[in-house]
Amino acid sequence: MTKSFAVFDTAIGPCAIAWGARGIIGVQLPEGSEQKTRARIIRRFPEASEIPPTPEVQRAIDGIAALLDGKATDLSAIALDTNALPAFNRRVYEIARTIPPGAAISYGEIAARLKELPQVARDVGQALGQNPFPIIVPCHRVVAANGKPGGFSASGGVTTKLRLLTIERAKISDTPGLFDDLPLVARPRRRK
Repeated sequence: MTKSFAVFDTAIGPCAIAWGARGIIGVQLPEGSEQKTRARIIRRFPEASEIPPTPEVQRAIDGIAALLDGKATDLSAIALDTNALPAFNRRVYEIARTIPPGAAISYGEIAARLKELPQVARDVGQALGQNPFPIIVPCHRVVAANGKPGGFSASGGVTTKLRLLTIERAKISDTPGLFDDLPLVARPRRRK
């Protein structure tokens, strides 16, 4: 199967996207420069060639760029090729794709939606840490049960996650002073 990629500009820096015949196979958040972002997507998909995006991929790029520019953009219609991913991860990603911009839910809530035991929240976190489609599968919208950001595996870690949530004007915590300048859209449910 032929795989391709393209690097594109966004409000937070150069991103990259890779695709194959069945849809998007990966998204790369900025790595600090266009060269570093390109190098990272090539490491992830060494068999991919850099070519101009197809019209469908260009629509995905336009949606990602709009979202990163602060526009509430629905990316749920973008076709993803998840065939090579573990079934559990696919289920987690399907749920994460339903979280709207500006909202956040907890790892435990995703586990509950999976109808799995609460202990699976850690597995949910691991699946999101392996997310090959950041932004399209909005793993940055999944937070710890206490409303704290939790981890983030993209370049920049939690700082990047908080930046993405800030762009989306999300509020993820009840802690006084934390994100006070952001309007409340949604916060994770508190477990009793």
